[in-house]
Amino acid sequence: MTTDHQDTDTTILDTDVLVVGAGPAGLMLATELRLGGAEVVVVDQRPGPTTESRASTLHARTMEILDSRGLLDELGTPPCEPRGHFGGVPLDLTLPSSHPGQWKVAQTRTEELLQRRAAVLGADLRRRHQLLSLEAKSEGAGRDEAGRGRVGRGGVEAEAIGPYGPVRIRARYLVGCDGEDSTVRRLVRAPFPGRDAARELLRADVSGVEVADRRFQRLEHGLAIAATREGVTRVMVHEFGRPAAERDGAEPDFAEVTDVWKRVTGEDISQGTPLWVNAFGDANRQLAHYRHGRVLFAGDAAHRQMPSGGQALNLGVQDAFNLGWKLAAVVRGSAGEDLLDTYHSERHTVGRQVLANIRAQVELLLGGPEVEPARALLTELVALDGVRQHLAGMISGLGIRYDVEGPEIHSDEHPLLGRRLPDAWLEPAEGGARRRTTELLRTGRGLLLSLDGDGAPALRATAAPWSDRVAFVADRPAAGGPLPAGQALLVRPDGYVAWAGSGPAGLARALTRWFGTLAADD
Repeated sequence: MTTDHQDTDTTILDTDVLVVGAGPAGLMLATELRLGGAEVVVVDQRPGPTTESRASTLHARTMEILDSRGLLDELGTPPCEPRGHFGGVPLDLTLPSSHPGQWKVAQTRTEELLQRRAAVLGADLRRRHQLLSLEAKSEGAGRDEAGRGRVGRGGVEAEAIGPYGPVRIRARYLVGCDGEDSTVRRLVRAPFPGRDAARELLRADVSGVEVADRRFQRLEHGLAIAATREGVTRVMVHEFGRPAAERDGAEPDFAEVTDVWKRVTGEDISQGTPLWVNAFGDANRQLAHYRHGRVLFAGDAAHRQMPSGGQALNLGVQDAFNLGWKLAAVVRGSAGEDLLDTYHSERHTVGRQVLANIRAQVELLLGGPEVEPARALLTELVALDGVRQHLAGMISGLGIRYDVEGPEIHSDEHPLLGRRLPDAWLEPAEGGARRRTTELLRTGRGLLLSLDGDGAPALRATAAPWSDRVAFVADRPAAGGPLPAGQALLVRPDGYVAWAGSGPAGLARALTRWFGTLAADD
């Protein structure tokens, strides 16, 4: 457990994982670490969840993730919009999912939700704490006689300053979730290749103005966007040919926004009251490696991009969801450190694809008249359902497919292998009420789901040594659903299918790859 004691005027904490940053990615990571049995301390400079709704969209895959952990009831029923966009070109995001489309949830609500869950699970959240330094140590790492990873307490030592003085935190691992200007990234000197911003959008939330809603309206001199909700109008504007300003971390003032808005639209909004003003550029960077020994990165600390279509927050939450169960298994001793390498290989690939689609969208959004032919062509292409589904899967996160077998294995590929477990109804083999596959993921454990309904004794026997970390369920899929009757699926804690088959062949290998090598007495 996390320990806390004093050494002269310095508070000293010992824990399994130190998470720097309590935004959506850091808080999601903390909940997953606690669910997996790891002790976690989270430090953040801010006094509380953000009061600025920088992001307001949760995509389908993120909603599925929250559902798989039983978190959606607290959100109620937020507004859902099936239509999104790609570079300002309208795009129907509807795909098979329990939560298709994009859901309008202010970032402050997302953070409050995740903070409450992290606290309930026992995460130690320390606000008003600024990270000053960190030092990675190698003592205590190794493997036991069964080949499982054992990580000593000497992993990372960090110094922070809190409201009551200095704090020293000793952790096995540290994860930087501290945003696009990450202190952790700077201290580690992690290579962060890419390009700086050349263009930018100005954004403001304004009360006391009346302007027509605009959905990516391209005018002669620039791009204008406006939407009013609950008496507050969010305006965003880009003037064609205007370069990104050198701001050195400062935000634009409202006068700059009103001046650009007037030049682009001809409207005067200077009489309004600004509630929040910022600018975001088209910088596009990604860490070369998401893991640096005992220091890992997730969210905007790992990648910097224009938040086109609400992808940035969702990408970060999904990073954390991928990492949390893996890191918990490693510090718990049930998996070796090589499991963490799959975090980089899986999420770096997804991040690279998202950053590429955002670069394309930026050109379509912020480019001048020269991009109109490309926009016209894309408008024709998205009418083709194959094109629409591909783009919608990319933006929503529903199209993700991980290489779960590894490069050394080449099997006859099952259509669900590496994809998320579909939300589907199951008929219990022994009677009782129907249940959804999503409900089976609530505990955060792995799942071996036999769909032949007879208990599959050979599968049960194969998985028995992993019963402390993988639940066995034998149900029948409801007729007409997306699940293959008569087969079995091994599902990781993050909901992705790691093995599929009708018999036990290959199951033990998959269990070992994702849930660890067993000790001799297990």
